[in-house]
Amino acid sequence: MTIFGYYFESYYLYIVLVLPCVIWAMIAQIRVQAAYGRFSRVRTMRGLTGAEAAEKILRSQGITNVAIAPCKGQLSDHYDPRSNTVFLSEGVYNSNSVAACGIAAHECGHAIQHAQGYAPLKLRAALIPITNLGSNLAMPLVLIGLLLSSFSYDSDVGFYIAFAGVVCFATATVFQLVTLPVEFNASHRALSVLESEGIVSSDEKSGVRKVLWAAAMTYVAALFVSLANLLRILIIVMGGRNRRR
Repeated sequence: MTIFGYYFESYYLYIVLVLPCVIWAMIAQIRVQAAYGRFSRVRTMRGLTGAEAAEKILRSQGITNVAIAPCKGQLSDHYDPRSNTVFLSEGVYNSNSVAACGIAAHECGHAIQHAQGYAPLKLRAALIPITNLGSNLAMPLVLIGLLLSSFSYDSDVGFYIAFAGVVCFATATVFQLVTLPVEFNASHRALSVLESEGIVSSDEKSGVRKVLWAAAMTYVAALFVSLANLLRILIIVMGGRNRRR
């Protein structure tokens, strides 16, 4: 197959396999924004801000070495295990909304995972450098391999180089897969501790669950986008080899 044939096959497979997943991911992101916007306007009965809720949660778990700090941006909240810091966006740090308490509790869930040595979190951290390297090498290797296969019908060198690119791309898919239990577990911990510490009422917990569930679906959608792209590349590489035989 010529390089133009690979291009048109890739385009067709993108439309069939990847585009539906990308649309789903976009819808999931819109739902996150909608859920956050809705419940960021609903104040909790306790009136605790995101920062205060985070402090109360960490203290209830006996965690005293984790700092809580504001960060810029919307929904940029995250836990940094390197500095032992829960970073809360400005709209969460100072807000006493249902959404703010839910997001703060979720990030504290990651801090609790770290403190307790949660295995999937450790695995995800170990995969980060491998995933970064694999993501940088994947497409160059695939393209070089396909180019070599286009001009050399007597050698499998191009195929093996392209397949190495597929393996590199697969590291990103594995990372997305490992991320799912980490995120779902953090949300489960958040809901549990919010209720046990009385930070939100039972009615407010429903709002928290909707916000966290919408956020969790973005990770599921990201996994399917990665899987679809991996399958697309694999079909192109394997199909090209089969046609040469």
